[in-house]
Amino acid sequence: MRLRCAVLDDFQDVATTIADWSPVQDRVEVTGFTGHFATEDELAEALAPFDIVVTLRERVPFPAALFARLPRLKLLVASGMRNSVIDHAAAAAHGVTVCGTASSPTPPVELTWALLLGLARGVVHESNALRAGGPWQSTVGADLHGRRLGLLGLGKIGSRVARIGAAFGMDVVAWSRNLTKERTDEAGARLAASKEELLRSSDFVSIHLALGDRTRGLLGAPELALLKPTAYLVNTSRAAIVDQEALLAALHEGRIAGAGVDVFDIEPLPAGHPMRTAPRLLATPHLGYVSEDNYRTYYGQAVENIEAYLKGQPVRRLG
Repeated sequence: MRLRCAVLDDFQDVATTIADWSPVQDRVEVTGFTGHFATEDELAEALAPFDIVVTLRERVPFPAALFARLPRLKLLVASGMRNSVIDHAAAAAHGVTVCGTASSPTPPVELTWALLLGLARGVVHESNALRAGGPWQSTVGADLHGRRLGLLGLGKIGSRVARIGAAFGMDVVAWSRNLTKERTDEAGARLAASKEELLRSSDFVSIHLALGDRTRGLLGAPELALLKPTAYLVNTSRAAIVDQEALLAALHEGRIAGAGVDVFDIEPLPAGHPMRTAPRLLATPHLGYVSEDNYRTYYGQAVENIEAYLKGQPVRRLG
């Protein structure tokens, strides 16, 4: 009898075609779910018949209560090697092995620049106007060359964003609590004197911090008020780093030029969510990690994880 494997949030319906599942197909039956389960009750009911679950990023929480409702579950595979929404202690207590995969920092870097450039040059607005027979040119683009790019965070993603900013001829500055001059020098950036100084002086601010107790709500109303009225904010990291109500207020009141956002407090966004209609907002549905190469890695290594587990030798264990 084959084990049953569920693949969650397979929105594009590519999980079973973008990777080779043949190494396990004689022992595992794979079912992809192209929709999102909004509640724990819906998720528990859907996953009850499955022995293995593959989940993407940190969209679907796996708390102790959910593990208790899934007695058949034996293997949980998450993309990436860190997942803050899985209760690892509860997984162990219920005999569930948790494994991860590699994840490339390149796709979120590229999306960061897609959002930043889209904001600076009014790409969506001008494209929509052109298609609708509207005015020929109605915006004046913001220049990048010679402007200041402020980076909150200079890790694997932030450092790559910094190098591209420098290639555009931007003045790149960076800040995080433990950031050093040596690290900024390596990335071709300058160390900002403080978070506040970075916010006040930057023309573009991009967030590249991990979400934790020290970064949750890092940018609230007081911090957003420091931004220039001509400044743009980009967040491809985690929504909770920015006070969402404060950001919406700043956008509606025109206190910043605009924002590019790829992450939200609720995902997928409900139909009536205010982020769907906010002015001065360029928003994408959490596409930062969504690329062909990353998906090949996620699902390809998920297959490897399943095969190793079936051999009794789990790899890439988390927790």
